[in-house]
Amino acid sequence: MSWQPSNDPVLGDPMSCDALDLVIVPRTRDLGDGFVVRRALPHGKRQMVGPFIFFDHFGPVQFVSGKGMDVRPHPHIGLATVTYLFDGSIMHRDSEGNVQEIAPGAMNLMTAGRGIAHSERTPDAQRASGQQMLGLQSWIALPAGSEEIAPSFQHYGAGDLPMISERDFTARVIAGSAFGITSPVTMVSPWFYTEVTAVAGASVPLDPDHEERAIYVVDGEVEIANERYEGPRLLIFRPGDRITVKALKATRMMFLGGDALEGPRHIWWNFVSSSKERIEQAKEDWKTGRFAGVPQEHEFIPLPE
Repeated sequence: MSWQPSNDPVLGDPMSCDALDLVIVPRTRDLGDGFVVRRALPHGKRQMVGPFIFFDHFGPVQFVSGKGMDVRPHPHIGLATVTYLFDGSIMHRDSEGNVQEIAPGAMNLMTAGRGIAHSERTPDAQRASGQQMLGLQSWIALPAGSEEIAPSFQHYGAGDLPMISERDFTARVIAGSAFGITSPVTMVSPWFYTEVTAVAGASVPLDPDHEERAIYVVDGEVEIANERYEGPRLLIFRPGDRITVKALKATRMMFLGGDALEGPRHIWWNFVSSSKERIEQAKEDWKTGRFAGVPQEHEFIPLPE
């Protein structure tokens, strides 16, 4: 998706658990036609969790027949995008020639590296019939030695991703390793991303081995160290502590994080880089049409002034 900077989200619940570093209540924006986005990262008090530098929660929204999402072609550098849906479909097209319908439960990782452009639109069939949409989009900042790698796209259907199913919760490992299983997705730095669905009363462990960890509660309510947190919330934990998450009602949440990068990143519009000069170059490249075009697209989002 395309990002415009605005005010940071405000700090949510007070820190009431020693293991919690920060609790973020995502800021809500309506992008039109009832399309609601909640943004948890970046935050004024925390730029990243592991390499996760951007975290958007969109929907639920119901598009009526003839309406849909239309994110025109726009550029990225220095990051990888993860689009993950719970409901609805998105048609992805990019300047590398990849065309992929994104469906619920599938992993879609677009690595921008030195530069890519893409569009995200409602597929024709769903636009004709109408559809409900609910999902997440995250940006993964690339490590300094990999910011200029070649752009690429990976897709794994829901059935291709490993899952565990316990008596009271299920977990799908979208990227990295969790619960003793590993996703097939190729990554350039260590990070993890897992969807967890739990029934009321379930207790779910959060692996203490990852350097930086967070839980995004999409919907439902959890208890951690005798404190309650309702979704949507991003709960960021200190390293090393063993965490047990108890679902107080049916809950859907994402476990995420990974190794911290070697330093902070500059972020402007859809560009992420360790170098301000590289972002200036990317701005000029988009403005002057030096990014490759997206096949079957004749529109684009202009560089913000």
